[in-house]
Amino acid sequence: MNSSSIRMDTQRGFSLLELLVVVTIVALITAIAYPSYENYVVNTKRSAATTTMLQIADRQQQFFMDNKQYAADLTDLGFAADPLVISDDGNPVAAGDASSVYSFDLSNVAVTTYTVTATPLNAQGKRDTKCGNLTLTQAGVKGNSGTGDGCW
Repeated sequence: MNSSSIRMDTQRGFSLLELLVVVTIVALITAIAYPSYENYVVNTKRSAATTTMLQIADRQQQFFMDNKQYAADLTDLGFAADPLVISDDGNPVAAGDASSVYSFDLSNVAVTTYTVTATPLNAQGKRDTKCGNLTLTQAGVKGNSGTGDGCW
């Protein structure tokens, strides 16, 4: 036999067993990595909300220094709307926009008190059940309506 006929007889391609092993490994890696990725996305969007809440608190402090009372409306603080709605990058969007992730509102407003509440919207509201609504008071007290820790 010559060497060319031997090469023609060798098997080419993958066996079914090899293919099943590769598919199983990929599925296992995906099952481990995807929940971690989703958690990362939720935390990133929550970070945009906490940043916006701190901006609202800063503007409230400036408003208080100028007017000797806190603002009852976010438009008095220079924001485009009340309630303020942001996308995942922290930029304001119209209420009802598909890219909206948090809505901000002022409550418990008196001369010397206020509470800012961030309510998750759309997919963020479904995914971030651990923290739920985030709150921040004029005294800097941070809270959340969920049972999770580390929301701030």
